[in-house]
Amino acid sequence: MSQESTTPDLVELNRRAIEAVSRRDFDAAMASYGPESAWDTSALGLGTYRGVDVIRRALEEWTAIYEDFEVEIEENLDLGNGVILSVTRQRGRMAGSSGYLELLYASVTEWAGGLIEQVTPFTDIDQARAAAERIAEERA
Repeated sequence: MSQESTTPDLVELNRRAIEAVSRRDFDAAMASYGPESAWDTSALGLGTYRGVDVIRRALEEWTAIYEDFEVEIEENLDLGNGVILSVTRQRGRMAGSSGYLELLYASVTEWAGGLIEQVTPFTDIDQARAAAERIAEERA
């Protein structure tokens, strides 16, 4: 009988959370967050959101401005020690508009005990990669 790992596949969990937001399935997206989780968008000038309900409300409000909305994962890397770097492309058509907006950004997601501790998005991919590598090293 083979022994299955009890360690969660963080890349897969991360992918599922991002795809759930893309589908606007906020119940599924929030399944990876705990009561102490943080969504730190201060690098984007938007502040920090703490707790499942607050993060969910922020994501719902953000996606509600779009009639069409999707998030495509371009890169989703496990840097070790519970740190995932994801590069995503967000596309959307704002309500009442015919034009689409597109945003390429990277997020550093810190995991512990199978839950997201913090997500920090960056518009500068290199800055995000450097932050993710530093955090992974610090958590070692």
